[in-house]
Amino acid sequence: MRKVIGIGETVLDIIFRNDEPIGAVPGGSVFNGIISLGRAGVPTTFISSTGSDRVGQRIIRFLHENGVDNSQINVYPGSKSPISLAFLNEHNDAEYVFYKDHPRDQLDFSYPDVQPDDVVMFGSFYAVNPVIRPQVQGFLEYARNKGAILYYDVNFRSSHRQEVIKITPYLLENLELAHVVRGSVEDFEVLFKKTDPDAIYRSDVAFYSKKFICTNGARPVQLRAEGGLRKEYPVIKTNTVSTIGAGDNFNAGFVYGLVKNGVSRSMMEQSLPEALWDKLIEQAQQFSANCCQSIDNSIDRAFGLQLQQ
Repeated sequence: MRKVIGIGETVLDIIFRNDEPIGAVPGGSVFNGIISLGRAGVPTTFISSTGSDRVGQRIIRFLHENGVDNSQINVYPGSKSPISLAFLNEHNDAEYVFYKDHPRDQLDFSYPDVQPDDVVMFGSFYAVNPVIRPQVQGFLEYARNKGAILYYDVNFRSSHRQEVIKITPYLLENLELAHVVRGSVEDFEVLFKKTDPDAIYRSDVAFYSKKFICTNGARPVQLRAEGGLRKEYPVIKTNTVSTIGAGDNFNAGFVYGLVKNGVSRSMMEQSLPEALWDKLIEQAQQFSANCCQSIDNSIDRAFGLQLQQ
């Protein structure tokens, strides 16, 4: 059976509303999506590192409890796991404060088994962090050479704005490696000082990757792809409790759609039919909408079990 492999950071999200903590949930950009896929019954593996503290132990246990292979998580003795404080505003969007010393980042892992048509999910600052870039790039190239589909979520936050010039070569390498690129308008404002999806696709993405999805909060999802395909999809209306995992679960739903609809690597290297795009975006939106209905960073277990029936 096809599997999904994620590579990214682990963090404990402590969530606040009205400056009072209301929950603490293991998280991380790719991590959140991988947890959702595990709950949906998709074979999953996660590559990362964590501290040797109680937080790290909880994260490793959480992966296992949600059906994710955690054998590629490196634990560094004497190290502390990253913490994120997420302050929800009146729209349930989060403002973050991160506690992590990036120059101390490490990554040491053996490559998991990768088969043709497996999917690799990667993204955020982790995917362009200069300290671990050689290891990340090495694995991405290995997976691509093995016939995997690579899904890249740019997810570049304004807190790293001062590092844009330094990481741009890695960003362009990622765009070239990816079969699908997703990013938010906020990401591209930080990276390219552009907010128009057509301009972003034409000037900064299409040369490297032809399949491009641009999200913009509650505004319609924008799709640009080969053959001049240009389409927008209204966002599913939902009672939002927290938007922390909204984008991460959009990614998970899209990847779930790839697996569920039997989309192969060879198909991804050609133009996809519009009707198939419609299915993939719908699945992505369903995952995202479900995630937003709780302070959990992933789809709920009931929704995951429903998908397995």
